[in-house]
Amino acid sequence: MSAPPGLPFDDPSPRSPSTREIVTVTALTTQIRSVLESTYAEVWVEGELANCRLWKTGHLYCTLRDEHAQLKAVMFRSAVRYLRFKPEDGLKVIARGRVTVYEPKGEYQIVCEHLQPQGVGALQVAFDQLKRTLEADGLFASDRKRPLPLLPRQIGIVTSLDGAALRDILKVLSRRHPTAHVVIRPARVQGDGAASQVARGITLLSRTPGVDVIIVGRGGGSLEDLWAFNEEPVARAIADATVPIISAVGHETDVTLSDMVADVRAPTPSAAAEIVVAGREELLNRVDQLTRALRVSAGERIGRRRTRLLELNRRPGLAAWPARLAGRGRHTAELTHALSDTGRVMLAGRLRHLHAARARLEAHEPRRRLESTKTRLVTAHERLRAAVAHRRQHLASRVGDVTGRLDALSPLGVLSRGYALCWNQERTAILRDSDSVSIGDDVAIKLQRGELTCTVIGKE
Repeated sequence: MSAPPGLPFDDPSPRSPSTREIVTVTALTTQIRSVLESTYAEVWVEGELANCRLWKTGHLYCTLRDEHAQLKAVMFRSAVRYLRFKPEDGLKVIARGRVTVYEPKGEYQIVCEHLQPQGVGALQVAFDQLKRTLEADGLFASDRKRPLPLLPRQIGIVTSLDGAALRDILKVLSRRHPTAHVVIRPARVQGDGAASQVARGITLLSRTPGVDVIIVGRGGGSLEDLWAFNEEPVARAIADATVPIISAVGHETDVTLSDMVADVRAPTPSAAAEIVVAGREELLNRVDQLTRALRVSAGERIGRRRTRLLELNRRPGLAAWPARLAGRGRHTAELTHALSDTGRVMLAGRLRHLHAARARLEAHEPRRRLESTKTRLVTAHERLRAAVAHRRQHLASRVGDVTGRLDALSPLGVLSRGYALCWNQERTAILRDSDSVSIGDDVAIKLQRGELTCTVIGKE
């Protein structure tokens, strides 16, 4: 590959110091990146993953290597979200991307846009990875499998409303268990968001009161079609369910992680319906067997008793037993009649005592006593209010008399009739004689409203 124009090594001939071209590190790195990105805009690289790190930002950083070299690689969050498997060290993959330069460190790397396992499909790798994780967590253990109820009253179903699986399940249930109550939780069973809907449907149905067992499934399809039942949310929801789960995904040859975690695996949705009502069929068959055995046993015992009765009837000492039995019957009837009369008499007496006790109880009934007490309280309240009003009127009359006498004796009353009080200039004495002041002195005159300050200009 030839060097780009303008670089110092473009011309192999030596140059004089006055003609040499000097570039910055940034400019040189930019030119190298431009060459790499234009030359390797899309490449497919085969290698082994190493140093895989998934950052909080969602970006994946790793190294692609073989026995002779290694290459830095990065996969941004927008591409990582479409991976069906978890990249891990030692996994051989094929990466598609573009070669570029990370300028701050001066390292060249490949920006991966697609990543797939070498030789094995991505879905199969993801299946194996999640299977190992769930197995390590004990979700496949046989001791956590729960038995199915013998006679389920309510059967929950998580599947698509448009699929044939729901029709097959309902057809079998209507034929073999027509009295069963079915609760359906619709969910997408294929495509984006299907796993979350299936997991939510399982969780909600397991919390629904009265649901005894849940069937989760769909019809057959490819591995991609059935992938929703191989995702971790569905497996965790099945493990956390509070009722037994029957997994019926695809055909008999299709095996999903949901089948491994579920309490019972059914090869098809129809078989799941057969399994859930199998206990009812067994119970009905057992009841039929016991009914037939009971009839045979009862018939044999009745036959033996009939034979024994005929033998006893032929004996001379028992010839008159019908007459004695009839006499005992009449005596029994008389005693029954007498007992009935005695019972009626005793009952009538008890009823009289009951009525008398009820009358006494009603006389002391708290409700009546409460009404009487309320009446007395109302009467006393009226008398008290009348007494208070009379007392208030009497006191108001006395206050009026005292107020009138006070007004008559008050100096303010005298001032209101036109009189005035005259003080000396220091306001230390009331002037009663004109000789107590001189012409030119100041005096203070108190009126009903306000005061006056005056100067004496004459006196008589």
